[in-house]
Amino acid sequence: MKKTGLLVGLTGQTGAGKTTVSGYLLRLGHRVIDADVMARHVVAKGGNCLLDLAVTFGGEIILADGTLDRKKMGDIIFSDKEKRMIFNKIIFPYIQEGIFDEVERMREDGAPIIFLDAPTLFESGTHTNCDRIISVIAPLVFRKERIISRDKLTDEQAVNRIKSQHDDEFYTSRSDYVICNDKDLGALRERVDQVIGELELGIMEDQG
Repeated sequence: MKKTGLLVGLTGQTGAGKTTVSGYLLRLGHRVIDADVMARHVVAKGGNCLLDLAVTFGGEIILADGTLDRKKMGDIIFSDKEKRMIFNKIIFPYIQEGIFDEVERMREDGAPIIFLDAPTLFESGTHTNCDRIISVIAPLVFRKERIISRDKLTDEQAVNRIKSQHDDEFYTSRSDYVICNDKDLGALRERVDQVIGELELGIMEDQG
């Protein structure tokens, strides 16, 4: 018998507003696992994952203090699709191990819904372990403005980030719910509330 805890994957394009949705879910009191936080944890100084990356991409990705040079690593993988695939192949197993340890703990705690905030949900194959999937999308112009402001990138770097990801159709065709962040914050929260309501109704019907 499944313990409890509907696992809902939350993903989307860079700059679409997934982090805003994730933060709203936390404020509502829902359990959220942040795959980016897990990714930072697994590449911590002295860890096996960081060692694997250094062997593959060279010692120049390591700063003088022994930590990962995130800017250099980002420049490498966002400008070269093949290198990005190699990077993902190395890091994903480490991230998934940490994620599913956390999912198990939350299910043991009785969490009815667990949201997994994961920008590479599909690329990592983690979507196959999710009960439902939510994708956040937004118009290109909004996304570009947000990531330039958020990550302090140049226009060219922002375009490279966007080009490295999939288009709207990729996400909408693979998701149970789509949240289009093309209006104001109030409209975004209203759509999130609607999705949560449908998820909770589904749980009630299953327990029927």
